[in-house]
Amino acid sequence: MIKDIKGLHHVTSMASDARQNNRFFTETLGLRRVKQTVNFDDPSVYHLYYGDENGSAGTVMTYFPFQNMMLGRPGVGEVGETQFSVPKGSLKFWQDRFAAQGVDGLETDTVFGDNRLRFMGPDGDGLALIESADDTRAPWLADGIPAETAIRGFAGARFSLHETAATEELLGFMGYQRAEKQGDVTRFIIPDGNGADTIDLAELPKTAFARQGAGSVHHIAFAVDNREKQLEVRKALMDTGYQVTPVIDRDYFWAIYFRTPGGILFEVATNEPGFNRDEDTAHLGEALKLPSRYEEFRNQIQANLVPLAA
Repeated sequence: MIKDIKGLHHVTSMASDARQNNRFFTETLGLRRVKQTVNFDDPSVYHLYYGDENGSAGTVMTYFPFQNMMLGRPGVGEVGETQFSVPKGSLKFWQDRFAAQGVDGLETDTVFGDNRLRFMGPDGDGLALIESADDTRAPWLADGIPAETAIRGFAGARFSLHETAATEELLGFMGYQRAEKQGDVTRFIIPDGNGADTIDLAELPKTAFARQGAGSVHHIAFAVDNREKQLEVRKALMDTGYQVTPVIDRDYFWAIYFRTPGGILFEVATNEPGFNRDEDTAHLGEALKLPSRYEEFRNQIQANLVPLAA
């Protein structure tokens, strides 16, 4: 069994409009844009990162905004809901804020004993705020969002699957522990994690498969401390029969990827070197940063990107 995974590192989704996406996550949700770079495989597309002050593992939501991309269709075989942690008693603030700003899909309920506010991102993204009484992570403080209500980072994520048995086995191998079951949803928790500790598996045998597009999660990443731990995780997964990519340098972390039995793309990412490797923490996300191989094409790349501010 793997013992080095600390919870979530980041979640990467797709969007149809970079400016709209940036405005929603920095203004409506009050996250900090900690990096603006490009899709390393397609430099005509931004890769935008939002999180806490430093872009700590377990707080970072990232997006590939493909301009005018077709909307995805929710279904099984995907991360159906990305969940953010907020302080206990703060959902009324968020419900009022979202209603005033025209956010869609507002719905409140209780999940595993915690109050939840479900809502949609600009492309129908499946998102939720989960109240937590004991999340001690420091929030990024944006205009109009008091500290006692601000997002702390991820709480976790919910997977939508035809059947959950194989993914349950995988999560157990990755160090997650089965906690409890509520209806067709089973919760797994990573012990001593980074705050982004839970994965919920929803078994939906009669639901059609998802079609990826804007608003869909592209992949979900799990955190390990360093490259040495990552190599140990890679070997363990390969020894178990998973086809895992070689280690890929993403400038701000190293990454490996593999496809799960339920169809979801998993990544295991390092906490090092972090987002301040090429920008001071005080100025994270302000300038367009490019991988070295694209630097000579900077003018051409910038000319093709829509400015994030109107």
